[in-house]
Amino acid sequence: MRRLLATVFAEVGGFAVAVARDGAEAIEQLHSFQPNVITLDVNMPTMDGLACLDRIMVERPTPVVMVSALTEKGANETLEALALGAVDFIAKPGGAMSLAIDALAPILVGKVREASKARLSRTNRLAERVRLRHGASLKAASGAPPPSRRMRAAGRPRKIVKPPLGSGVVLVGTSTGGPPALEALLTPLPADFPWPIVIAQHMPSTFTGPLARRLDGICALSVVEVSRPVLLEPGHAYIGRGDADLVLARRSAGLSAMAAPSSPDYHWHPSVDRMVASALDLLGPEQLIGVLMTGMGSDGAKTMKTLHESGGRTIAESEESAVVWGMPGALVRGGGASRIAPLEDIADALIAALQPQ
Repeated sequence: MRRLLATVFAEVGGFAVAVARDGAEAIEQLHSFQPNVITLDVNMPTMDGLACLDRIMVERPTPVVMVSALTEKGANETLEALALGAVDFIAKPGGAMSLAIDALAPILVGKVREASKARLSRTNRLAERVRLRHGASLKAASGAPPPSRRMRAAGRPRKIVKPPLGSGVVLVGTSTGGPPALEALLTPLPADFPWPIVIAQHMPSTFTGPLARRLDGICALSVVEVSRPVLLEPGHAYIGRGDADLVLARRSAGLSAMAAPSSPDYHWHPSVDRMVASALDLLGPEQLIGVLMTGMGSDGAKTMKTLHESGGRTIAESEESAVVWGMPGALVRGGGASRIAPLEDIADALIAALQPQ
């Protein structure tokens, strides 16, 4: 694997590459070679990838692209790595790597080049997470029940007066750096948030289910992956299944979200542009709020600009907080943002937008 990755960068040119056999050697190279970007596998001897990543973010914060197994365990480890500060990930293809490397190479090189320009976000150190988990394990052993979503929402001073049921939808688009950004967006929202939130996060299908479950476990909202048609309800967030597109549809029971085969007309999937376009076909602009957060490229900028120009509201994550300011930056430069806000203020901006005037 190391030889194949090194060969990819040697053949494309323009890269100086060093190779580490394990996490301990990677930490040595961190200081002697001082890389601009690190590719990192979780499964390494001596020091595993998560422990190594934690050390990197403490000793010399550097953009990291995880090389991840296409399994649920690999997905969960990757999401943990993203929470610890990794910028992006690439999934190892199944079968012989030597046969799949030609398809993998341009994706890997593109992600590493984008990572070199990334803004590193604040991270939670692994040791602190381990202590928290150890405390949670002790509580479980003592028979203390885990806090429910509604209990986690309790104690927050802000309260929303609900608009009429089903009166609108929040549309969220994210890509590179998206999982931690979604955590920052969704965790402050109360369980009775009055509009359903529909999310297109660029990610393979192996990862969107674990992402939804991870967010569901830490949010007051109910968070689900959309793998079949599902009725949109307040207090819920819906994450599109990876490798497909997420569209809104009008069914007999009401407004629904559903997975659709990925369209070749769109480069990234689930496509933010296709999701927003489907919503605009069904709802008035006053019934929609678009949120475009961190990610490379410009997916979502075109349709959210249309939403803005039609009288709808749009929020773009500001450059100061975005890991990659590609998608929200395209919306801002195109004049399609009603508001530009740092990540930590977007949840409050949504709550304020739904307060009665």
